[in-house]
Amino acid sequence: MNIFHGILAAGLLVVMGMPAFAQDTGRHFPAPDTVSPQLKQMIDAAPPAYWNAHPGTTEEWKAWASSLAQEAVKGLPELREKLGVSVIRSEMGGVPVFIFTPEDLPEANRDRVLLNLHGGGYVLGAGESGTLEAVLMAGMGKFKVVYADYRMAPDFPWPAAIDDAIAVYRELLTTTAAESIGVFGTSTGGGMTLILAMRAREEGLPLPAALAAGTPWTDLSKCGDTYATNEGVDNILVSYDGWLGDAARLYAAGHDLRDPMLSPVYGDVKGFPPTMLTSGTRDLFLSNTVRMHLKLREAGVPADLMVFEGMSHAQYHMSADAPETQFHFREVGKFFDRYLKQR
Repeated sequence: MNIFHGILAAGLLVVMGMPAFAQDTGRHFPAPDTVSPQLKQMIDAAPPAYWNAHPGTTEEWKAWASSLAQEAVKGLPELREKLGVSVIRSEMGGVPVFIFTPEDLPEANRDRVLLNLHGGGYVLGAGESGTLEAVLMAGMGKFKVVYADYRMAPDFPWPAAIDDAIAVYRELLTTTAAESIGVFGTSTGGGMTLILAMRAREEGLPLPAALAAGTPWTDLSKCGDTYATNEGVDNILVSYDGWLGDAARLYAAGHDLRDPMLSPVYGDVKGFPPTMLTSGTRDLFLSNTVRMHLKLREAGVPADLMVFEGMSHAQYHMSADAPETQFHFREVGKFFDRYLKQR
């Protein structure tokens, strides 16, 4: 989920220093001395005011998401310029997409492409507002990135989001070999990255060469140790019992939250491509991430796990200047470079 996911938007609100602070969660710990000044600033920040929002009606959900999206887009043109990333709006498989290309695209990556699935709890990050991670990956990882602007709740509950993601992937396969395609995303997008591999296998499509699932929402049912131990410690998501849990139920629309097509930690991952996972020690989704990592390893899948000290949910892509952000995207770029085939 993330951007976001309130996260995407959340990240920009925090980084840009916009006033949006909420009630005291009662759990405060000093930032570790080992983190960068940029990450320390994020660790010390109060949670965003909207973490405990509970929209009721369809119109309330849409108005809430729209208000966050309007804030999230404000810094994106400047960021694209700073990182030397161009953008084209298009459509693939009937789904709106944004295509991001670094000005200094390496020759080795000319025929490689990454598909990005944004976070936001299946309710946030629509349109350009969800593109922060895609821009950072293009600018720092030096890959062409196709961002899928998939449908979301409340208007389009499950399985609309993953239907759109697989439609974009299917069209990518008409121009690019699966061996040259990687898929990545954060939070909800990380969970969808894993679900997409399951759907591709189910539909008889070749699997992408590699996956990168950042702090993936792999269990929508609130099962996992850090839903409890990091509650109130994570200053981005804060608690499953804020807007997050409501969003899970809204998107699932009565469907079993532990269905693998919603919560991939319960699915069959045998034969998955190499997968990289990222989280933080204060992340509400740390258990979502480590449970998935162990499941992949138990199935014999090459799986890397990177956990950042002191970091709450998805803060590795909330400040372009943070050394942790730059390290993360360099590492993910190296990971894709290792597994994606060149021409």
